[in-house]
Amino acid sequence: MPKLGRSHPSNDTAAEHAANDRPSEETHRSLFGEILDWMLVPLLLLWPLSIAVTYIVAKSIANEPFDRALEDKLNVIAQQVKQQGNSVVTRLNGPARDVLHADNVDNLYYQIRNHRGMLVEGEPDLPLPKGEELPPPWTTEFRYDFVRNAEVRIAYVYIDLNKTRPETQFSHDSRLALVQVAETLDKRSQLANQIIKGVIVPQFIILPIALILVWFALTRGLRPLAELQNRINQRRSDDLSPIDSGHVPEEILPLVGSLNHMLERLSQNIRTQKRFIADAAHQMKTPLAGMRMQSELALRQQEQEEIHKSLEQLAKSSKSATRLVNQLLALARAENPTPDARLMHAIDLTELVRDTVQDWIPMSFNHRIDLGLESPEEEILVRGDRIMLRELLNNLIDNALNYTPADGHATVRVRVDNAKQLAILEVEDTGPGIATHEHVHIFDRFYRILGSNVEGSGLGLSIVREIAQQHGADINILENPHCLGQKMPGCLMRVSLPLAEGDDMTEEEDA
Repeated sequence: MPKLGRSHPSNDTAAEHAANDRPSEETHRSLFGEILDWMLVPLLLLWPLSIAVTYIVAKSIANEPFDRALEDKLNVIAQQVKQQGNSVVTRLNGPARDVLHADNVDNLYYQIRNHRGMLVEGEPDLPLPKGEELPPPWTTEFRYDFVRNAEVRIAYVYIDLNKTRPETQFSHDSRLALVQVAETLDKRSQLANQIIKGVIVPQFIILPIALILVWFALTRGLRPLAELQNRINQRRSDDLSPIDSGHVPEEILPLVGSLNHMLERLSQNIRTQKRFIADAAHQMKTPLAGMRMQSELALRQQEQEEIHKSLEQLAKSSKSATRLVNQLLALARAENPTPDARLMHAIDLTELVRDTVQDWIPMSFNHRIDLGLESPEEEILVRGDRIMLRELLNNLIDNALNYTPADGHATVRVRVDNAKQLAILEVEDTGPGIATHEHVHIFDRFYRILGSNVEGSGLGLSIVREIAQQHGADINILENPHCLGQKMPGCLMRVSLPLAEGDDMTEEEDA
């Protein structure tokens, strides 16, 4: 019976997993090389195209003088064609034949046909013109055709044998004879090739020079980037001041502006972290010193009752230290939100408030405070981060319960202001309230109202302000309208949040 055991992956599978675990290597493109490619590749692609266009133009240029010469030869032959009786005769004398071969062209053909299309003289293989409509008499036409599998250029003209002088219109008694002169394209091709050579040879010299000039121009053009890199490399590691953009090209200004903006945010984050560390160290001194003192006192005590009292004080100091640490961490999260907390969810504020108030009911019983909730039945959607909004409400309720005396009242209220399209979150208490001159400082870190005699770290409202700012909310401090005429004016903390569009957003649970 085979022995069962743990299966092991094959070497290929293990190698594949190892390859997947390795960080992918990013390929960095060269800006210099990319600009050079975008400049040279079109240039190199257009070069053969320019040669082709030049060749076509060269052939057109070469055709003009040869066509004129071919037309002259055609006119010489046409002038020698006469009608004698019912026959067509030619009088090609010696000078006329010399004109035909003036350029020592061996592949020159001519043909004369009478009005019946019969060959009178010349090359019989020369094809007839194509087309149903004849050109006017004595009008020279040109075409390309083939003679003995060789391409030729043909000039042809129709002669009215009944007219003694050239006319451009047909008549009822017109008798048309056809005269054609053709020559091969050898000399034309030779001339076109000479023109191409005259154009291409200089290009072979100019192109390398152009490449060198482009290389030099790119090097000079990208020099400001190298200078900017050197200036950044020469900065101290703790220098987060903005980069001087005085000598930066216009195209790089947006990049330098983004870098300066990033440096500003980084500097602000570092300042926040330094301030947080300094504040945390300063605030932790007191509870830690108290815990150390109580522990040392407990060690020196002999009586069980005294030891118990010291341990109670030690537990109380530990609880205060724990609360302080938790609030410091909450403040750090509020001031430095993670990329995930982008406020992209629609949250039912009514449900959130109900769940949060439910958690504070036991504490309200311990403080002998009547904690109430006023909320509508329908949902109220706001755009935000559920955890942060719950932290905001926790601090407002904690603040209300701490400052409300025993047998007092605290109420959490949520409603909608349809006129302003706002969700209103209110926490009111029947405590001593907050004086108007304290409103400016009440949200500062570790700020405590003198004479309040309430335990706390002074961070709760700082956390509330940071979370409210992230959510685009406004905070107002008012007197409790239900405490008018009473000894204590009470306090009402109102947070106004923008309503979310329910059709455009999804619930956080569905995200």
